[in-house]
Parts: sequence; C-alpha cells; structure tokens
Amino acid sequence: MNTVLAAEAGGTTARNLTITLFLVFVAITLAITVWASRQTKTATDFYAGGRSFSGFQNGMAIGGDYMSAASFLGIAGIIALYGYDGFLYSIGFLVAWLVALLLVAELLRNSGRYTMADVLAFRMRQRPVRTAAAVSTITVSIFYLLAQMVGAGALVALLLGIKPGTTFLGMDADTAKVATIIMVGALMIIYVTVGGMKGTTYVQIVKAFLLMTGALVMTLLVLAKYKFNLSSLLGDAADASGKGAAFLEPGLRYGVETPGDALKTFYSKMDLLSLGIALVLGTAGLPHILIRFYTVPTAKAARKSVLWAIGIIGTFYLLTLALGFGAAALVGGKAITAQDKAGNTAAPQLAEKLGLDFFGGNLGGATLLAIIAAVAFATILAVVAGLTLASSSSLAHDFYANVVRNGQASERQEVNVARISALVIGAISIVLSIFAQSLNVAFLVALAFAVAASGNLPAILYSLFWKRFNTSGAVWAIYGGLLAAVVLVFFSPVVSGAPTAMFPKHDWHWFPLSNPGIISIPFGFLCGWIGTLLSKEHDEEKYAELEVRSLTGAGAH
Repeated sequence: MNTVLAAEAGGTTARNLTITLFLVFVAITLAITVWASRQTKTATDFYAGGRSFSGFQNGMAIGGDYMSAASFLGIAGIIALYGYDGFLYSIGFLVAWLVALLLVAELLRNSGRYTMADVLAFRMRQRPVRTAAAVSTITVSIFYLLAQMVGAGALVALLLGIKPGTTFLGMDADTAKVATIIMVGALMIIYVTVGGMKGTTYVQIVKAFLLMTGALVMTLLVLAKYKFNLSSLLGDAADASGKGAAFLEPGLRYGVETPGDALKTFYSKMDLLSLGIALVLGTAGLPHILIRFYTVPTAKAARKSVLWAIGIIGTFYLLTLALGFGAAALVGGKAITAQDKAGNTAAPQLAEKLGLDFFGGNLGGATLLAIIAAVAFATILAVVAGLTLASSSSLAHDFYANVVRNGQASERQEVNVARISALVIGAISIVLSIFAQSLNVAFLVALAFAVAASGNLPAILYSLFWKRFNTSGAVWAIYGGLLAAVVLVFFSPVVSGAPTAMFPKHDWHWFPLSNPGIISIPFGFLCGWIGTLLSKEHDEEKYAELEVRSLTGAGAH
C-alpha cells in the first residue's frame, strides 16, 4: 500500500515539476521574444536578425534548429527498439552537414538575401521560380512540423502520467495529446509573429545549450551505471531487447532478409539505401536551415557557423547512442512500446529510470523526468518556430512581394504578410499533426529530408554550378522532384496498408518503399536537366555575375 502511495506521490510530483519547468521555459522564451520584437524594425531584422549573429552564435542556433524532437526522441526511440539500424539515422543526419558545408553554405550566404529563392531567381524569371520555391518550402516545412508536433503529443501523456483509464483536468490521453499539439502550435505562431528571426534565434541558442546539457548528463549516468564499460551496456541492451545478438547487427528494421522471398529482401535493402541518400542529401535543401546562413554578416562567418554546428551536432549524435542503448538496457523494449508504439518516449522513460536509480525513490525519477521532458518541449518549440519562420518568410518575400506585388510591396507590408502566413501555416500544421500521431518522429523527418533533397537540392546545385541552367529547368526540378516525392510517399506503406501507417485500416499503396529518395532525388535532377534543355533561355552574363558574387561575396547584401 505504501509503495502505491509513494508511486502516486512521485507521479504527482513529476506532473507538478514538469508543468512548472515548462511554464518557466515558456515565460523565459516569451520574454526573449518580446525583447527581440523591440529590436525588429526592418525586413532584414525580421527575416535575418539584422545579420548580427557571430559564427558561434549561429552555429549554436543551427544546432538548436537541427537537433529536433526527431533527434532527441525519435532517434533514441529507434535505437532502443531496433539497435544498430536506428543508429543509421544518427550517421545520416551528421554526414549530411559535409554536403551543406562544402557545396552550399558560403555560396548561398553570398548570393541571397532572405530565402532560398533569392539564389534561384537571381539569373532567372522571378515569378515562376519564386512561386515554385515557395510551394516547395511550405511542403518541406509542414512535413517537418508534423514530426515536432507529434513528438509533443507523445511526450505529454507520459509527463502528465496519463495512462488508459486515467485523466488529467478531465482529459484522457488522446485529448491531452491533441490539446498539447494545439498549444505548441499557438506558441510557435507567437514566437514568429512577435520576435521574428532575432527572437527565434535566441530561443534556439538557449534550447541547444539545454539539450546538450540534458543529453550529456543522461549519457554520463548511463555509463556510470555500467562503470563506463560499453561492452556490458551493449550486452544488456541486446538481452533486454529480446532479440539477442541480432539487436547489435544490421537487418532488424532495414535490409531485412526474408527467407524464400527475394523480392521482399531486395525492397528492404533498397529502403535502407533510399533512407541513407535522403538523409545525406536532404540537409542542404532544408529551407529552415538554409535561411540561417543569412543571419551572419559574412561568408567567413557562415562557414564558421557550419563548423561549430558540425561539432555540436556530432557530439550530440554520439550521445544518442548511449541514450538509445541505455533505454533498451534499462527500460526495455516492452515498456517503451507500451507507452508509445513508435518509441518516441524512450529518452524521457530512461531519464525516469536513471532518476530512480541514482537520486533515490520516486521523487528522484520524477525530478529527472521533469527536467528532460521540459528540455524536449524546449526542443520542439525552438524547431517549430524556425520552420514556421522559413515558410512564412518564403510566402511573404517570394510569393507576395515578388509574385503578387511584382516587387512593389513595402517592407512593412511584406513583414505583415509574413506574420499572417505564420498564423495560417501554424493552423494547417496543427490539423495535420492530429492525424499523424501513430508515426515515429525520426521517420517523419526522414520524409521531409527526401522531399527537400528531391525538389530543392537539384535546383540549388544546378543554379550555382551549371552555366546553361534556366527558368524552365528550375521550375521543372522543383515541381518534378517535389511531386515525385509526395506522390510516392502517399502511395507507400507509410500512409496506408501497414499496421503503423497513417491510415492502418485502408490500403491503396503500390510503391513498396517507405522512403522515396532513391527514385525521387534522381528524378528531380533529371527533370531539371530536361527542363533546361527544352528551353532556349540562356544568360551567361548573369551566371558570371552570380559566380563572382557566390565565390567572393561582392555585392552581397
């Protein structure tokens, strides 16, 4: 009886602590946002934070933008459930930065002003290219936003201790998840509409620091539990997983060998390859990462910020190994999937277990769970703000100012439209997130990467490096890659025809792979090439000007 009372007391403490810490973080970030709004006077302030951030500050903010709920919750969950195969996400997300550093960061900073489309439209007809870029930016951002908000919903039931049959403020677990998604959506709209890029950047810097600290503390506790013996940690993880040695080898989730079915085995291996290509090439096409390069004063600072980001992000992804295998060993796969089928709560559940073991009793577990959960919430809020800013900037700067108003809009009008756009995009994301709650968040992000790599990356690389490239090629590349990725995802087992699909009771899938990258990315490049050759438009002088500008920074804003 006493044990039950103690557990209930611990649960109540966790709930109160979590709510308190979360409210403290929200209050601090809202204060930063209000302060930033007073510094935001021009369009450059709203879109690019006045280009006033140093390489280190921007590197921290990029880390804060990139280390999303997918990284913290999704990857830890996938490693905890699938072992070796889950770690592929960590490697893919990290290696992707080399593509961004070597091919995109510096050239983009020199060539554009506020959005990805500034570079694409520099030597082409403005209207068709900017329209295509705005459509692509919004599509990628919404896929990414889904992942963050689904993560928020999954966290809430765990934090508030809502299990089947129990309620919180009269809400059951499902209602509480929906309420959380709506609240996160409302907060992200406030961050963007009030604080612009300055407010969003400072929120991301604070969040990156909190996330790194939280992940490091948990990693040290996991290692201390095993006396810093990695071998015994991995051994325990394999035993607790119920899959034995197979847990530490490839083939549990991807590249699965199906005896007697060569076609199924082939598709599984192709899915692995497709995922790897999408993760490695996707970062250099993500709109919310690309606009971060405009917040620094020089190309040198852009390069420096990517180097800082690689250091911060690389360290973090190494820590996800300890978090994932630690969760498998100490919490166990059954306990993780009982709380959340997709494994999104593995890291917070590990925090609770470590707190119980190291800080004594339910109160210790409740306290560490509350701290890690508040950090995860901070992560979600910072990333959704960056995504909403990228898509609302594109709608206002690319579509409204340069397509609808043909370059005649004032700065004030442009910023007002960006704020209204943030409201609309936030509302769409909230509605879609409510339907996507059964999907793993790392997996949803991998889809966003595939869409970005299929539509945006071919257009950016062709624009920067191919003299013959023209308007027709850019429009074909963006729409071709984007449509291929979205259509293939819609007809894949992700949306229908599988127990974990968005619509598990229906089946209209005919595309066998879960990730479309292996087909849609080459298709995007092919569309850009065909579209270019079909048009006679050709401006060598403008390309020469772009080349000088991208390599030297001459004439950059």
